Amino acid sequence: MSQSVMAMLKDGQQYMKTWPMRKELYGFFPECRVVAATKFAIKTMPPATMVICLLLLQNLGTQFIPQTIAMGMFFLSLPIQGLLWLGHRSDQYLPPQLNSWYQEIHSSMRSQGCKVASVKSKPKYKELAQLLKTAFKDLDSAFTENWFN
Repeated sequence: MSQSVMAMLKDGQQYMKTWPMRKELYGFFPECRVVAATKFAIKTMPPATMVICLLLLQNLGTQFIPQTIAMGMFFLSLPIQGLLWLGHRSDQYLPPQLNSWYQEIHSSMRSQGCKVASVKSKPKYKELAQLLKTAFKDLDSAFTENWFN
């Protein structure tokens, strides 16, 4: 279960791409909020860090270079923290309640004729993300609506 940091970052990026960003899922899974925050941080933190560091150096002077570097490193680490959380989460096994929900969705999709990967006995969050992505893409909203009531 333990992974290297680089593998977790890679898994986090893949999980972020796979997770379906649907309004129905926001109330049930923290992934939606973490994915949105991580995407926002990836776009905004590098330029924000540059501005913050330049302003600190301009206003406080060169004697505050260590503090400026520390603040810059903190702001640059925010997207990495999101990717690490997502990578760790994607490799966790589903709890029993979600496992049964995964099995139910999988069997419903098979009965509707969807092409899905074989069912896992102990699925992880990454398998749930792939299944949900396929469900929202291939099935109509009337069929998927009853899963969230």
